[in-house]
Amino acid sequence: MRLSAMGDVAMTVPVLRAFVKQYPEVKITVISRPFFKPFFEGIPNLTFFAFDEKQRHKGFLGLLRLFQDVKQLNIDAFADLHNVLRSKIVRSLFALSGKKMAYTDKGRAEKKALTRFENKEFKPLLSMFERHAKVFEQLGFALDLSNPVFPEKAVLSPDILAIIGDNHENLIGIAPFAQYDSKVYPLDLMQSVIEELSKNPNNKILLFGGGKKEIEILDSLSSYKENVINMAGKIKFQQELELISNLDVMLSMDSGNAHIAAMLGVKVITLWGATHPYAGFMPFNQPIENALVSDRNLFPKLPTSVYGNKKVEGYEEVMRTISVDSIIKVLNYCK
Repeated sequence: MRLSAMGDVAMTVPVLRAFVKQYPEVKITVISRPFFKPFFEGIPNLTFFAFDEKQRHKGFLGLLRLFQDVKQLNIDAFADLHNVLRSKIVRSLFALSGKKMAYTDKGRAEKKALTRFENKEFKPLLSMFERHAKVFEQLGFALDLSNPVFPEKAVLSPDILAIIGDNHENLIGIAPFAQYDSKVYPLDLMQSVIEELSKNPNNKILLFGGGKKEIEILDSLSSYKENVINMAGKIKFQQELELISNLDVMLSMDSGNAHIAAMLGVKVITLWGATHPYAGFMPFNQPIENALVSDRNLFPKLPTSVYGNKKVEGYEEVMRTISVDSIIKVLNYCK
């Protein structure tokens, strides 16, 4: 069970792919929001169960119905990969019914030590992938994540090719947004990155985002550049996943798009502001060299937050310490 958020749900996918490869006789049922169903399509021995938040599974009584619905599938063990109130209730019901149960230890104390200002313990913590793997280990299924399995690149539909064309040597994705401003690279610098990349006619740069405001910003970033295309609002979510699977590299903030690209086996470069890859949210199977972090010599309190939701006075512009040149250099190396 993992209900949200998009990036967190995407982070379960590589673990589940490892599971079905190493235990092909075991059937998995994933409980999540209907929107995330495309993440799990094509994974053998995996069934998706849609969590109906607005009606059938709403509130405490809805969680009781969820338990009854899932129980009918003859579940032997319950893996809580979310560890929030709702999932705690469901896993407790399974435990009371005599089923095996395990849950993800999010390492809150360690993360607090990493992000506090005084006596900071600046060291890499377990990744969320390792934490999820430990859940299955507790249920009797030890996992090896060192030889990952990724899906084949999708065949792009005519609808997508009509937008991006079929003459692209280097297909570069850029997702310049995140839930919190503290994780967003300054747009003037991002514009410089895009302009530099667009100088190479062999590069085709695809911009990803969503919502009216983001679409307007992406339109401005892509204007007057033939090889820069704003994809936001132009294709369906399933098609977006198909397109991302064909990228040569994705440039993303510490956000969901980074994890989506990584779960599809795409090279990912991430930019980090208030947050840091040491907290365990580095995209799957990516080298640490692909994570460009803000300067801790100038801003020693970094990381100031696990999720980027805390504002610290004087730390609003930390991401300006990540130079455009350093981003271009890593991008060119990864293509």
